[in-house]
Amino acid sequence: MSKRKILREVDPKAFNTMMAFERYLAESSLTKTHAELIKIRISQINGCAYCLDKHIKDALSYGERGQRIHLLAVWRDTDFFTAEEQAILALAEAITLISTGVSDAVYDNAINLLGQQYTTEVMMAVIAMNAWNRVGITTDRKPE
Repeated sequence: MSKRKILREVDPKAFNTMMAFERYLAESSLTKTHAELIKIRISQINGCAYCLDKHIKDALSYGERGQRIHLLAVWRDTDFFTAEEQAILALAEAITLISTGVSDAVYDNAINLLGQQYTTEVMMAVIAMNAWNRVGITTDRKPE
C-alpha cells in the first residue's frame, strides 16, 4: 500500500478550515482539562491511535493525572471524575455514537450542570474531534 498523504499536504484549504474550528474552540470557555478529556475519550471510541497519543501527551503536559487518563475508558466505574466531567463524557459518547441518538436525560443533565453555552462548546469540541479522528484514521496517521 502506498503512503497516504496528510490533509495539510493535499488540501491546505481544507486543513485551514479545520484549524479555524480549532481556533474557535481555543477562544471558547472550554477548559484545557475538559477539552483533553473529550479528545481522549472520543479517540478511544473511534480507535484513532495518532490522536490518542497526541492528546494523552497534551493532557499530561497540562497537569492531568495519569490515573484519570488510564481509567477514562471506564469513567462510569470510578469516582475520579466530577459531576460536570461525567456530564461532558456522557454527552461526548452520545454524540460520537450518534446512531443511538442523544437522550433527553444526557442532554438535560449537561445543560443543568454546565449551562447552555458551555454545553454548546462541548458539543462543538466533540464534533471537531470526531472530524479529526476521521481524517487521522482515513489518512492512516500513526503515533510519532
